[in-house]
Amino acid sequence: MAAAGLGAGEPALLRAYPGLRARLPRRAALSGPTPVEPLALPGFDAGALFVKRDERSCPLYGGNKPRKLEWILGEALARGSRRVVTTGGLGTNHGLATAILARDAGLATTLVLVRQPLTPAVQRTLLLHAAWGATLVWGGNLPGAILQTLRVLAASAARGERPTLVATGGSSRRGAIGFVSAALELAEQVRAGVLPTPRRIYVPVGTGGTLVGLVAGLRLAELPSQVVGVLVTDLLPPGPARLAARARALLRLLHRLDASVPVPEIRRGDLELVREQLGPGYGTPTPAARRAVEIAGEAGLALETTYTGKCLAALLARAGEASAQAPDLFWNTYNAVDVAASAPEPLDPARLPAPLRRIFASEAASSSI
Repeated sequence: MAAAGLGAGEPALLRAYPGLRARLPRRAALSGPTPVEPLALPGFDAGALFVKRDERSCPLYGGNKPRKLEWILGEALARGSRRVVTTGGLGTNHGLATAILARDAGLATTLVLVRQPLTPAVQRTLLLHAAWGATLVWGGNLPGAILQTLRVLAASAARGERPTLVATGGSSRRGAIGFVSAALELAEQVRAGVLPTPRRIYVPVGTGGTLVGLVAGLRLAELPSQVVGVLVTDLLPPGPARLAARARALLRLLHRLDASVPVPEIRRGDLELVREQLGPGYGTPTPAARRAVEIAGEAGLALETTYTGKCLAALLARAGEASAQAPDLFWNTYNAVDVAASAPEPLDPARLPAPLRRIFASEAASSSI
């Protein structure tokens, strides 16, 4: 059964396949279906572009993360965990969302962090990690993060906390279930006449869980939309074949949990991976991403340059290909909730552990927060 939480109503996946209710514990977080609205941007005819407003997904933290975390945290609570452990860059939004939603669920959070370009936005997010009570551990690079994560899990288990390891970006099969449900939610909006069936759906791709869930869910919903994933990371980047294989495995998992869930074929053409917007690497802003963020802001949409700006830049590069009969859809995965205003502690570098405090101080001298 779903744990008590913030979310309103039942997710589309459970409405479509009620046999999953008893098999998929969930800590409800979503406010309900997120709106779909027309988006007027340069190069697009009227009605040729829509936006899925997932920045409004949850009152505690918006964007794509709550869709994954409500299933991940539900499983953690069901197994009696008292702590969740996850990894990411210094400014990981996944880590921040995990700390906030886990705190609301009564769980402690440890974040094992690796280096990324320390922009002002990353510095601010790092301070928010501490302000929301996460225990921060410096991993440095990928091998160091693996070692530190193993140490954290062992120490937590020794304390009797039954820790749950949360995959980077929430991109486990359990997390991707959230976007299977999101695709079914979109299908309900298409059937209700909110928008025509999208020709292409654009999402940023870091670890790939959002794209994997959408591809699987669209096939369940029998929507022919192609998912265009815009690669934003050079750290173990996923490839199209691997992403398609993960979507197939996700459908097989749901079928094992409830035999009424079909296992439709996932074809290579169901998804496309765009690499041209990555630039120098993860977290490094590009001119195209900065321009996309400006254009979105003029249309009333707040984005950032690491994920959503690069994703919108890829969409803008193809302006003119969509039409009112076969529109494109930009899925906004960015959080619009002011989590600094509701943080239980102030944003104070003194709250950081010594290694992160030194890194912060070396960068903060030349930029403001």
